[in-house]
Amino acid sequence: MRPQAAVIDSVSFSTSGLRPRERDEALRNLQQRGVMTVEPLADHIPGAAIRKRFMPGADILSGALSGLRQFGTQHGGDHIFLGLNVAGESTARERDREVALRGGDAVIFSGANGRCTINRPTPVHFAAMRIPYRALAPIVANLNDGAMRLIPKETSSLRLLASYLHAIDMGHALDSPELCPPVVAHIHDLIALSLGAARDYRRVAEERSVSAARLRTIKADIAANLRDYVLNVNLVAARHGVTPRYVQKLFASEGATFSEFVLGRRLAAAYRLLNDPRFAHRSISSIAFDLGFSDLSYFNRTFRRRHEATPTEVRAQTSERA
Repeated sequence: MRPQAAVIDSVSFSTSGLRPRERDEALRNLQQRGVMTVEPLADHIPGAAIRKRFMPGADILSGALSGLRQFGTQHGGDHIFLGLNVAGESTARERDREVALRGGDAVIFSGANGRCTINRPTPVHFAAMRIPYRALAPIVANLNDGAMRLIPKETSSLRLLASYLHAIDMGHALDSPELCPPVVAHIHDLIALSLGAARDYRRVAEERSVSAARLRTIKADIAANLRDYVLNVNLVAARHGVTPRYVQKLFASEGATFSEFVLGRRLAAAYRLLNDPRFAHRSISSIAFDLGFSDLSYFNRTFRRRHEATPTEVRAQTSERA
């Protein structure tokens, strides 16, 4: 049974390790569980590794599919469906219209116009969202036409949506009931901007969600690149297509600077490693250098200031507990 609207729940599924008969039965059962509806494509070996989150205002399905035809409108006409190809190629079809999806493209369609299918013969990493029609209708221009629409990968707000989904997934924000309402609001805003927000709503969406989504994706970028000795605001800004000044303004909105955030994440990571008995064989200097510190004395000084103990003292406490 599908979770109630106030419940945040998730379902994970993979065909890995399943024999053909078990795999086909498991894929059929996904529809009964309200996860997704798929069928194997002829002459292809189907495969899936997916996770679906049920949240008030947005159901989000993500992962990898191959050798499958995915159906997008099994829940009726009161929802809007957006399918995003993160990587790989697919073909979407609604009635007599067919569009090709490249990596980075997305397609949006409504359940009111009949069943839409997305063929995924080759491996594709994707994200798919099911949004209540009533949530998008007031904020999207011309949503009432109902026709399937291609959103090309060059659309800046779509690229930001893809990055934001990845960032909140890596940061587990979708697993927190407290964070879900603003996250869902940001997703609605980014979809609206990708489709063409209503004139009176565009500024609201940009002010409320673009900066928040950009900041979260930049933080995820930093977390993934802590080992980079030359990690700096210029490099990160270039990767995200914004100016260093804009990045600094984003961090200033939280009362911090880019450098302070990077240092804080590095020191927090060092503290976790020094407290983990599994890393007791590693020297303190190797942990510091592996986290992007090029100056050991600077690492020791800032670590002690942050944690009120030296790295050696923290390591000794871990050894005593062990």
